[in-house]
Amino acid sequence: MRSFARFALLRLLGKSERTMAWLVNDPRNGADLMLVLPRAQHQDPAAAAHWAQAVKKAARLQHPNLLQAVEIGLHDNWPYVAYDPTGLATLSERIGASGMSAVDSVSLLGQALEGLAYAHDAGAAHHDLQPYLMMVSDQGHVQVAGLEVGLAGSGASPDDRGAGVEPGTLRAQRDAGQRDVLAAGLILHRALTGQPALDEPDTGRAMHRLPPLGHDLVRLPWTTPRPVPDVLRAIANRATDRQERQRYHNARTLWRALQGWLSSDENTEAGPLALLVDRIGTAGMLPGSPRGPERAARLALMDRQRTNELAAVVIEDLALSFELLRLVNSAQVRGAQVAGSGPVLTVRRAIAMLGLDNVRRSALGLRTWPGPLSEPAAAELSRLMSRARRAARVAMGLRPAGYDAEAVAIITMLQNLGRLVVHYHFPDEALQIRRLMTPMPADRPGEAEQPGMQEEAAAFSVLGVDIESIGHALARRWGLDDGVLHVIRRLPPTAPVRAPENDNDILRAVASCSNEIVDAQALPATHQSQALHRVGQRYARALHLAPKDLQAAIQAAATSTLADLLRDADGNAMYSVADHESDTSAARS
Repeated sequence: MRSFARFALLRLLGKSERTMAWLVNDPRNGADLMLVLPRAQHQDPAAAAHWAQAVKKAARLQHPNLLQAVEIGLHDNWPYVAYDPTGLATLSERIGASGMSAVDSVSLLGQALEGLAYAHDAGAAHHDLQPYLMMVSDQGHVQVAGLEVGLAGSGASPDDRGAGVEPGTLRAQRDAGQRDVLAAGLILHRALTGQPALDEPDTGRAMHRLPPLGHDLVRLPWTTPRPVPDVLRAIANRATDRQERQRYHNARTLWRALQGWLSSDENTEAGPLALLVDRIGTAGMLPGSPRGPERAARLALMDRQRTNELAAVVIEDLALSFELLRLVNSAQVRGAQVAGSGPVLTVRRAIAMLGLDNVRRSALGLRTWPGPLSEPAAAELSRLMSRARRAARVAMGLRPAGYDAEAVAIITMLQNLGRLVVHYHFPDEALQIRRLMTPMPADRPGEAEQPGMQEEAAAFSVLGVDIESIGHALARRWGLDDGVLHVIRRLPPTAPVRAPENDNDILRAVASCSNEIVDAQALPATHQSQALHRVGQRYARALHLAPKDLQAAIQAAATSTLADLLRDADGNAMYSVADHESDTSAARS
């Protein structure tokens, strides 16, 4: 029987260019252990000392998802770390040729990422994350073995990505952490497909074939042994994206995306939505406008008969408008209404039903601007709110005759609900999404720029759920019915616009067109004209729009406020407390 030091070698569990793992027997007590070693002996005493220091530091870390070392030793200049594998099997053994289910893959990898995130925070890294170094219990509990064993300079093959980076520096720690996360993405690919990416079982060798070192691409195939949901597919593909900037840069970010998908898949009321609802309870849905104190003072002094001015103030403040819609459509208020009256989609009717005192209390109860946001995040939220109001003004100019101007404006703004609340409550994640959507300049002159992700794919890969679904779920909690929920979801940007079949389809198309126009106006000047032309062509047949109609709506939106346009549309009598007519889901007047 082969042996290493005092240990009898029973079975090779796995090997890579950097490390190997053996199942061994300790003759002193007859126990089986797992031995993890670098692939080469130490020749340099300084390197050996550095290795030992790093491994011992990592061994002191206590976390449920990190396997604890029972012995750290050296035999003939060959260092090793021993672990107790009782009741555990390697992830390689668990995956098998047919892969694992999406839920099991995410659950197991997520636990490993939690342990890695803890180690990275403590200044340690793995350096050679492999499926055979992820140990799984019969109950599905994962523990990562081999922290720091594959450290470059320990006699293992050098890490080309870290060439020229001084070991122990913050940059070296960051690069090692990113390498661990990329390896985790390759392991997720293997778990979902049953086959190693690029037919390379060694994640280290596979990483050297990816850009910027190599030219191979790793994406999930469309044919997998088990179904892979689109959201999880987007997360897995981002983890191994050909562009380094598009990948996950730390373990916690990748785990949050996977956790968001896992929670949403198991329970639609969990995941990011549950966290969002919790944060709304403390920070409010949205902060009041920057002129909140002035607005509250005006509302407090208004006469009950001057509802025109009251509604004009409310409609310009998205936070207050949405809050009134939430209140008036809630179960408590809706229960007191006449059966079959339908959802409320106008500020004027919300004011009539709630009364001036409740409107005043709602205004004073809003979180003052900018809430918990930093100055840059607050500036971005202000920009998003301005875009939503501008899209509402464009929609009022595009709406067909006979449709209520205010309801069209509210629907258009509600199509931005998810974006607004995500930016307010998840500003860091929103920044990641914007960066993923930003095109990259060409590497060489004459080459085309590298396109950014679509918003849906970017949100999938950051939050584990798309932004539209967050706004949709939040509106459902308000009590809005399926007809309204259909209308406030934007038309997919890549799908053709078909002829509307009913009033709801018309309103959805008008709101979607208006939001796409404003999105096009936010592009660099060199791209705006072409983007606006595409929007016009996309909706021309469905909404019977001519180029002059688009230009007129855009011009009116640029020179007027919402209150001005609504007042013009309703003949200077846009709001009346006596107006109790029901807002239908079609918003047809």
